[in-house]
Amino acid sequence: MEQAESVVSESSQPGITITLALAMLLAALGTSIANIALPALAEAFSAPFAQVQAVVVAYLATLTVCVVIAGRLGDSRGLKPMLVAGLAIFSAASLLCAVAPNLFLLIAARALQGIGAAFLMTLAMALMRQTASEARVGRAMGLLGTVSALGTALGPSLGGLLIPLAGWRGIFWVQIPLAALALILAITILPAEPVKQRAPAVRLRSVMNRKLAPNLLVNGVVAAVMMTTLVVGPFYLGIGLGLPPAKVGFVMAVGPVISIVSGVPSGRLVDAWGSNRMLAIGLALLATGAFLLALLPNGIGVAGYVLSIMVLTPGYQLFQAANNTAALADVTKDRRGTVSGLLGLSRNIGLIAGASAMGAIFAIGVGSEELARATASAIAAGMRLTFLLAGAMMLVAIGVAFVDRKLAKRPP
Repeated sequence: MEQAESVVSESSQPGITITLALAMLLAALGTSIANIALPALAEAFSAPFAQVQAVVVAYLATLTVCVVIAGRLGDSRGLKPMLVAGLAIFSAASLLCAVAPNLFLLIAARALQGIGAAFLMTLAMALMRQTASEARVGRAMGLLGTVSALGTALGPSLGGLLIPLAGWRGIFWVQIPLAALALILAITILPAEPVKQRAPAVRLRSVMNRKLAPNLLVNGVVAAVMMTTLVVGPFYLGIGLGLPPAKVGFVMAVGPVISIVSGVPSGRLVDAWGSNRMLAIGLALLATGAFLLALLPNGIGVAGYVLSIMVLTPGYQLFQAANNTAALADVTKDRRGTVSGLLGLSRNIGLIAGASAMGAIFAIGVGSEELARATASAIAAGMRLTFLLAGAMMLVAIGVAFVDRKLAKRPP
C-alpha cells in the first residue's frame, strides 16, 4: 500500500498540492476575513458589538469543536470523501452567509461554515502527509503553514477592499467561487481511496501516547503566544508608541509576511536536518523572541518590536513544520486524520487561551480594563509583563518537548 501511495504522489503531486493548499487557504481566510466587517455588520443590523462579534466567535467555536470529529470521520470513512463533504458544506455555508437576511441566520451560517472549515483544515494536513514522499514531508507541512499564514493575512486586506465595493456580503460572495473550484479539484484530482469495510472508529485513547501528548501540549502553548502578539501588538503600537492606524497595520503585517516567506524554507530544513533538531531551534527562537518583545520595544520603539517579530515568527514556522512532521511521523494511515484533528484542536485551544487569558494578563499589567484610556507607560508595563510570561511559557514548553521525549525513548 505504501508503494502505491508513492506512485500516486510522484505522478499527481502538483495538482494534489494545489488542491490541498486551496482547502487550507479557505479555512484560514474564513478565520480572519469577517473581523474587519464587524463595524459594517453592526450598522447593517443595528446591533451592538457584543452581538455582531458572534459572527467571528461562531466560526471559531465550531471549528475548534469539530476538528477531531472531522479527523476521526476521515479515518473511518476515507480522507478524500470527507474532504469533499467538508468543501460542500463550506461552499453551501458561504452562500448562506452571503444571502443571510438577519444577524441570527448569519451567525448560524457562520457556525456551519466553521464545521466545513474543520474538515478542510484537518483533512488537508492528513492528505498532504499521506501523498507526500518521505523525503518531502517537512516541505509539505511548511507549505501548509505558509498557506495558512497567507489566508490569515489576506483576510483583513481583502475584506477591506471588498466592503466599500460590495458591502459586507462581498466578503462571503468571494469565497463561493474559490470553494467551488476547490471542490471540483478535490473530486477530479485527489486519488481515490479503496472502499473501507466498516472498521471500528479509532479511539482517542489508542492514539494518545507519551510521544504525541508533548507535541499537542507544546502546540497549544506556542499558539497562545502567537495569538498574544496579535492581541497586544495593536494596543502597544497604537497607544504605547502613538502610531497612527495605517502605520499600526503596516507594522502588524510584518509577522504574516515573514510567515509566508519562511514557511517552505522551514519545511526544507526539517527534511534536511530532522524534525527534532528544527523543533529545538524553533522553540529557542520563540522563547528568545518573546523575551525580546518584553524588553526591546520599550527601549528602542518600533525597531525593537520589528526585530523581535523577526526572531519570533521564523521560530514559529520552524516549530510548525517540525512539530507537525514529528506528530505524524509514525502514525499509521488509518489514524492520520485523528492526529491531524488533535493538532488542530490543540492549536485552536491555544489561540483562544492567547486571546482570553493572555489578554487578561495584559490588562492586569496595564492596571485597567479600559485599555483605550490607558497611558503609554501603563501599556508598556502591560506589554513587558505579558511577554515575560510568554517567554517563561516557552521555556516550560522546551522542557516539556524534550524531557518527555527522552522519557518516551526509555524502554518500559
